[in-house]
Amino acid sequence: MNGVILRWSVPTCTTINAQYYKKVLQDKLRPAIRKNRPGLLESGILFHHDNAPAHTAQAVTDVLAGYKWKLLEHPRYSPDFAPGDFHLFPKMKEHLRGQRFQTEEDIIQATKVAIKNLDKCSYVTAFKDRLQRIEKGANNGGCYVE
Repeated sequence: MNGVILRWSVPTCTTINAQYYKKVLQDKLRPAIRKNRPGLLESGILFHHDNAPAHTAQAVTDVLAGYKWKLLEHPRYSPDFAPGDFHLFPKMKEHLRGQRFQTEEDIIQATKVAIKNLDKCSYVTAFKDRLQRIEKGANNGGCYVE
C-alpha cells in the first residue's frame, strides 16, 4: 500500500513460464523489496498473484514457501476481480490519455512516470477497494456483485 516496489517490463517475445517467473521473484522482486522497503522481508510479506500456471507451478510455490511470504488466495474468476477494474489502472491511464508513442521504450518510460506520479492515497484506495471486492465475492459465493 506504500507504492510500487518493482516495475518490471517483460522483454518482447519472452515466454512467461515457471522458470522465468521464479527468476524474476529471486533476482528482481526480492532484491527490490530489500532495497526499497528495508525490514519488510523480516517483518513479513503479504503476497498476491493470480492463478496463472507460471504462478502456481511447484518451482514457484517452493520458492515462495522458502521465503515464508503469506500468500493471499486468489478468488475464482469474476468480473468484479478483473484487472481492468483495479483502481490503479484507470488512474495510471489518466496520465497516459491522449499521448502517442513511437517505440515500446517510450511506452515503458511513460508508464513508469505515470506510476511514479500516483500519490500514496491512490495505492491505499486501490488495495482497500480490491479487498472489499474480494470480501463481497467471498460472501456471495463468488458470484457477480457489482
